[in-house]
Amino acid sequence: MLYEIAKPVVMAVVRVLWDPTISGTEHIPDRGPVILASNHQAYSDTVFLPGQVLRSVNFLGKSDIFEGRSPVHRLAAAVMRGIRVMPVDRSGGRASRSAIEAGISVLERGEVLGIYPEGTRSPDGRLHRGKTGVARFALATGAPVVPVAMLGAHEAQRGRRWFPRRRPRIHALVGPPVDVQSVLTEYADAEEATILRAVTDTVMDSIHALSGQERVDEYASVAKQRLRIAAGRSPGPGEPDSAA
Repeated sequence: MLYEIAKPVVMAVVRVLWDPTISGTEHIPDRGPVILASNHQAYSDTVFLPGQVLRSVNFLGKSDIFEGRSPVHRLAAAVMRGIRVMPVDRSGGRASRSAIEAGISVLERGEVLGIYPEGTRSPDGRLHRGKTGVARFALATGAPVVPVAMLGAHEAQRGRRWFPRRRPRIHALVGPPVDVQSVLTEYADAEEATILRAVTDTVMDSIHALSGQERVDEYASVAKQRLRIAAGRSPGPGEPDSAA
């Protein structure tokens, strides 16, 4: 309920301040389950993308956002849940399985699931290696995967934690659904891990074609950790102590 009430109000403010744009929404089905797989350039992605899509979008968000005991943290957590951001524990094992189950339940209800295959924001504006959660969702539910490129978000929010600059204008470019079936046909006799990686890489290929970003075969979380170590800072929450 909060989502439906807050969305038009928030987007009215967003349009006045930043005037984001979107194109290609005809590729998003009007009904039924669908996975929106986007690159992740800035915190604002989780507002500017779903805010411009007619259907309600359920996003998976890292659990760190929902932690903290101060009134501000509690309010922020309540708002995030109200706009359909679901906390995800990225520590692996049972926590990761719970995240997959949460995403599958959204799709089984015939709703829209938003996901960032990179797993976290790009620390340098490049497109990083995708994690296989997007493939697991697609294969478990048969939901189409629609790629999205957020353009201008990294430049607009460079050096700012929460509020992006007004320029460049941020644009969401939605592409046609990924042909997952052709991947399954090509890898029909392959092991599950190989299939998951192939589907994920195909999704990342589609995002790359839309975004035009430089692409690197490195997880964004590893790149963030490496940059922190180079700056003499300790690894961030949920990150290992070594980049190896």
